[in-house]
Amino acid sequence: MIRNFLCISSIYLSVILSASDLSAQIRLPRLISDGVVFQREAKLKIWGWASANEDVSLFFKGKNYKTRADLHGHWQIIIPNQTAGGPFEMTFKGKNEITVHNILFGDVWVCSGQSNMELTMERVKEKYSSTIASSDNINIRQFLVPDSYDFKQVHDDVEGGSWEHANPKNLLTFSAVAYFFAKEIYEKEHVPIGLINAALGGSPAEAWISEDGLINFPNLYSEFLKFKDDKLIQEIETNDKNRISNWYKELNGKDEGMVNAHTWADPKLNDSDWAEMMVPGYWADVSLKSVNGSVWFRRKINVPKSLIGKSAKLWLGRIVDQDSVFINGKFIGTTGYQYPPRKYEIGSSVLQEGENIIAVRVINNSGRGGFVPDKPYYVAGTQDTVKLTGIWKYRLGAAMPALVGPTAIRWKPVGLYNKMISPLLTHAIKGVIWYQGEANTQRPEEYRKLFPALITNWREKWNLGDFPFLFVQLANFMEPKASPSESNWAALRQAQLQALSLPNSGMAVTIDLGEWNDIHPLNKEDVGKRLALIAQRNAYKNKKIVYSGPIYSSMKVAGHTIEIFFSNRGGGLVAKGSDLKYFSIAGTDKKFVWAKAKIEGNKVIVWNEQVVNPVLIRYAWADNPEGANLYNKEGLPASPFSTEEK
Repeated sequence: MIRNFLCISSIYLSVILSASDLSAQIRLPRLISDGVVFQREAKLKIWGWASANEDVSLFFKGKNYKTRADLHGHWQIIIPNQTAGGPFEMTFKGKNEITVHNILFGDVWVCSGQSNMELTMERVKEKYSSTIASSDNINIRQFLVPDSYDFKQVHDDVEGGSWEHANPKNLLTFSAVAYFFAKEIYEKEHVPIGLINAALGGSPAEAWISEDGLINFPNLYSEFLKFKDDKLIQEIETNDKNRISNWYKELNGKDEGMVNAHTWADPKLNDSDWAEMMVPGYWADVSLKSVNGSVWFRRKINVPKSLIGKSAKLWLGRIVDQDSVFINGKFIGTTGYQYPPRKYEIGSSVLQEGENIIAVRVINNSGRGGFVPDKPYYVAGTQDTVKLTGIWKYRLGAAMPALVGPTAIRWKPVGLYNKMISPLLTHAIKGVIWYQGEANTQRPEEYRKLFPALITNWREKWNLGDFPFLFVQLANFMEPKASPSESNWAALRQAQLQALSLPNSGMAVTIDLGEWNDIHPLNKEDVGKRLALIAQRNAYKNKKIVYSGPIYSSMKVAGHTIEIFFSNRGGGLVAKGSDLKYFSIAGTDKKFVWAKAKIEGNKVIVWNEQVVNPVLIRYAWADNPEGANLYNKEGLPASPFSTEEK
């Protein structure tokens, strides 16, 4: 028994010593890994962890740098400024040895914001297929920061991720905006470009600000403090899960298209008594009205022989909110929320020559359910296409009360900063590109202070001075309106415009690049290029480049007209395509009406004969200012503005 005890004790001690040795080994942050891009011509901090007081050596370019870990196991080595180039290796030695391979020095850009920054090349691969095919470039690399949040503590490392260089396979995970930005910069500067992609769809600005940076926003700060409570988060998540699960369970149990012996996806189903509606369209506009729940749609299509025995694609535009698709009774695919474009692969054995039946079960949680107009709806092979727009049969599967969605805990204040930005702060950067604002459009007045606070907060935390902070102004979105009206989207664009008062900031105007029916417009190339133009000026000091469209600078009342003056006129002001549009004017009553406008030299004259004493002007002031056409001769659009506040 004593021998067994000694044996067990020996094993136990061995395990303890083994664990102790393991914890003592040198460890590097995930950003410092194979393929890393370090910022050129900047003081380089190389850091990591080891055991307390452990000696650490770094071998790099024939030199040996030495340091010792502190009592907490933290160590840091400063390397002199490096010029662009590579690849290099770094070898770290302590009680263990680590070699980091394929290191480049170039320019590192943090790419952050919400879904329009997060949106990948995968989403736009059909539009940019040739770009993807020719994308192989070891000098453009991305590190994708995992989506995560924490309200209780800041973090010094990310949860995962690796450096990937641009090629047709890897590129599909790159941010589309960031890639086109990097591609443009690389072609101009010919230095390696590292992209640190830290973006999350739906996130408001306050989620990306540190605790101390949010202290001047009491409402947001108090909300942050609430979510430090793990029990509260667990309670919310449990309630959300149960509520949503019960809603779908009830829906599926009531849906006549699923509970009958023959489901409504069955191609043999007799649907002669079903109602009809045009697709695309919304069932709120037909006899169903504004019902929530499930609605089934069916359509007969004739498929030519050329599509038989081959794979094909089914394009179903966008659907609000969820869909499950069947062809000839066979399940094709499903999408769980309204924003992604519906692109489904059809196997080679699914289609048959002649008549085929497509069935779509649509689930709408709230609002207007149906098929979004002005999107692609067809079946396509390599040669032939079968259109799906037109009359479809439809029938209500089950009516349900509106479903209250889940609480977006990960979007709450400070959480994303703590987990996705704080770990990046020791990595020197060239600057930031930012595409965000949609999530804050219900609070545009608050954004006027919140957005500059975020920029200032990041600059303070990185401690690199006023590095370039380049951002995208909100694109045009939603249906155009016939008359001048108030707009939260326009008000938030004004807040973004005012952020240009911060040094070394820049704004890409995109009111001509959006889509009225999609909050995620596909044209990411021009967004990236416009950001790159600003970077050429702000970050790379090209003083000759025209990097922006006209920006409102001042106004002067001249009788019954108002003269508007602009900076960033480039080669001169122009009206693209026709007479100037989308100016509105108001008198002291602040009731805006459409105005006439004309260019005279370096200014725009605005008037309306009915407004005798004009005092205010707005330009492109709408959710979707379709037709706004003031540009400079270099083809860059003027920013929307209101003269109420410069």
